[in-house]
Amino acid sequence: MDAVWLIVSFVVTLLIFSYIFGDNPLFRVASYAFVGVAAGYAAVVVIGQVLVPKLVQPLLAGDLLMLVPLALGLNMLFKLFPRFARYSTLPMAVLVGVAAAVAIGGAVFGTLLGQVQGSIQDFDFARSAVTQPAVSPFLQVIEALLVLVGTVCTLAYFQFGARIKNEQPPSRSALVERLAQIGSGFLAITLGALFAGVFSSTITALVERLDFIQKFITSLSR
Repeated sequence: MDAVWLIVSFVVTLLIFSYIFGDNPLFRVASYAFVGVAAGYAAVVVIGQVLVPKLVQPLLAGDLLMLVPLALGLNMLFKLFPRFARYSTLPMAVLVGVAAAVAIGGAVFGTLLGQVQGSIQDFDFARSAVTQPAVSPFLQVIEALLVLVGTVCTLAYFQFGARIKNEQPPSRSALVERLAQIGSGFLAITLGALFAGVFSSTITALVERLDFIQKFITSLSR
């Protein structure tokens, strides 16, 4: 059985690598198979970990409150029929509203306030002396200042408030503009580091697949 899966992995890898020669039926077969397997896996996860334990079982146990999400979910099916699509407005509004609230709450409490707290904690040198005793106080000050400047300047980069003076085109104040220029440098460094991480991960995956192909061919020649 292991040999069968090795052959399948080898064939699928070659199908994906066929994209080197452009879009072709072989690559499409592998892509369709991946999308189909991913969709099937997602459906099984949704049914097994969401619908059954969080909707069906509570309903069977007599929790009538679950009739509300059941009705909203069934209402979503009206989206499949253009004539009755307007009846799915309510569940869509609930879905978009909850998603927006979760996104905004996560951005404010998880990102913005977290970054502010992190910037403040960097100036707690007594705590840093305990957690990082090998780091000199001078380096701790430099690190804290870099974090503070990077945070402030990056936020200034996304500050788009502008004023009109003497019938001139709208522009930000000179201070905000200078901070935004420094923030663009921090953003460039961050995006460059992220791209380098993604690129290195891609190269690692490529090397792993090439090594698999080489080992598979070697095993056949024995």
